[in-house]
Amino acid sequence: MIQGRLFTNQLQARRYPQTALDAVLERLIALDVPGKSHVENYLRHKWRLNHKPRTLSSTFTSLMLFLTFYRGSGKRLEDIGRSDIEAFLEHEQDRGMNISTVRLRLACLSAFLHYLMEQDILPASLLKKTIKLKLPETLPRAINPKDVRKLLVVIDRIRDRALILLLLRTGIRIGEALSLTVHAIDMRDKKVHLHQGEKNSMGRVVYLSHDAYFAVKRWLSVRDRRREAIFYGQGSQALCYSAARSLFLRYIRRAHLDHKGYTVHCLRHTFASELLNAGMRLEVL
Repeated sequence: MIQGRLFTNQLQARRYPQTALDAVLERLIALDVPGKSHVENYLRHKWRLNHKPRTLSSTFTSLMLFLTFYRGSGKRLEDIGRSDIEAFLEHEQDRGMNISTVRLRLACLSAFLHYLMEQDILPASLLKKTIKLKLPETLPRAINPKDVRKLLVVIDRIRDRALILLLLRTGIRIGEALSLTVHAIDMRDKKVHLHQGEKNSMGRVVYLSHDAYFAVKRWLSVRDRRREAIFYGQGSQALCYSAARSLFLRYIRRAHLDHKGYTVHCLRHTFASELLNAGMRLEVL
């Protein structure tokens, strides 16, 4: 049904000047995201309320980023939970987005979710409590060395230990780790090839520490060799961000560190702090 309406819009656009609404709906056609019809209805709703073209475009961009991210969970839009929203915000932070951008993403997403709640598509309890950004104005703090030891002690799964040590000892982003394939790791030279960075699209090489090397080596010896992705989950080609975030928080709770507000992104800043403490110059880092 949505496909028919969108193509009708395309035909009409040939007869009349294209509006901002036509432009975003045309972009929506080519995308594979959950809840596509709800997005179209919402954009039409905003257009009827005379929202500015710039606002419509910004809303579309934020919703597509979230829904593309959410698609990795394999869930329907109607099954969205607070943890999915929080995971998305952490993902945006992990991509290097500044706090004002993430606040804009949250505002656009919250308005969309409130619209769906008014339409009885989502439960009113979803946003009963305000989602507060945990993004600080400055860089996220590193994990205390004692807490790092407590965390590593409680990680009992081979895959999870390899993933967390890889993040902790190389400083790569969680999104980069989850997209790694078997061809990206050179165990002989103990290095990992990142062919395209998440933030600047530049490739680089990172090196494995002693403990990360043996954790990854152990995981490679038992993982399903038919899978292309290094880290995979049940029923998916690669472990999604939400699942990786959940397993990290589970170990944080098991180590009794959940009151300290640590996130997956803290592993990257722990790596950076350790290098600075070891004498590396800031401009080099």
